Amino acid sequence: MSIMIDNSDNIGIYIHVPFCLSKCRYCDFYSLTGAGDTLLDAYADAVCADLETWRGRFDASADTIYFGGGTPSLLGAVRISRIIQCAARLFNISMDSAEITLEANPDTVTPKAAAGLMSGGVNRLSLGMQSSDRHELELLGRRHTPDSVKRAVEAAVNAGFDNVSVDIMLGIMGQSIESAVQTVDFAVSLGVSHISAYMLKVEEGTPLYRDRAKYDIPGEDEVCDIYLAVCARLEKSGFSQYEISNFSRPGAECRHNLKYWRLTPYIGIGPSAHSYIGKERLYYPRSLEGFLKDGHKALKYEEKSAGDIEEYVMLRLRLCEGLDMSEVAEIYGEREAESIYVRAKRLSENGLVSISGSRLQLDREGFLISNSIIAYLLYD
Repeated sequence: MSIMIDNSDNIGIYIHVPFCLSKCRYCDFYSLTGAGDTLLDAYADAVCADLETWRGRFDASADTIYFGGGTPSLLGAVRISRIIQCAARLFNISMDSAEITLEANPDTVTPKAAAGLMSGGVNRLSLGMQSSDRHELELLGRRHTPDSVKRAVEAAVNAGFDNVSVDIMLGIMGQSIESAVQTVDFAVSLGVSHISAYMLKVEEGTPLYRDRAKYDIPGEDEVCDIYLAVCARLEKSGFSQYEISNFSRPGAECRHNLKYWRLTPYIGIGPSAHSYIGKERLYYPRSLEGFLKDGHKALKYEEKSAGDIEEYVMLRLRLCEGLDMSEVAEIYGEREAESIYVRAKRLSENGLVSISGSRLQLDREGFLISNSIIAYLLYD
């Protein structure tokens, strides 16, 4: 079956790597432990086979690849390079200009590993730091230490990486504004170009959810205060916010993730990976066995007419650039655009949103209640 997409868009490619050395207490992503070389080889083979099948469904070029997980660095540089080369051949990827990101646990980024990843085609590393506080890391079930984060960044820079991102987590058990800001200062001191600051979610089915009564998890108001303090510190440190949870030096925004928020087509490969192609949303079930056995045949439809106005508004208002009402009118009609604009004007009087010309934006306080704002903008 072929899919029609706008060939003016370069698609993104997401590769889910569902392997970890151990599971963190809070993690709800699909991942497994104990993978050996035989399984890792089989997984790389399956990913390349599915890239071939995807290529047969539509004609498009790509300009981003993102290896997420799990711990993608466990695949090793040779397998990762093979997948990159396969994707580049099939989707006309220019290795000179593409953004190719790999998520990694800091402990897995040795000088040798970093050099292998760089020579294999990866040009952006995203390290799961989460905190610079050893106790907070232990509570989360993280394997690394702040020192190993520093060593990983140094190894990456020495290998030639000039685009390194670190993740930090807000609302960790026992976290205070002071400890969160200290984590920001530590991340900035590493010389990275991008920092993501995500709020901890206590997901059902995780060990953290089961044992949540044991921990001093900050309340909603505390997390909001932590978030606003972290945003202010990052801005003071020269990082510009471009999305609710993402901050970068000039020009270092994550191009792949921007595709999600701008509803640009992307494909996802691997168990639990999602795709948005030709107004369709598809996903692979959370089953490694099913993916290895059936590959593309395991795909299921999530939506066959995705990208409606609710999704469009929700995703665009995650971005600091906000929502262009002229685009809303062009895509969804003047009536829908006018309705949103009238409601936005009411909110702007209370300082929750700002309107400049045809552009509607949320400020940081607005980000914290974005779901309520979006519901008000869209529904009577």
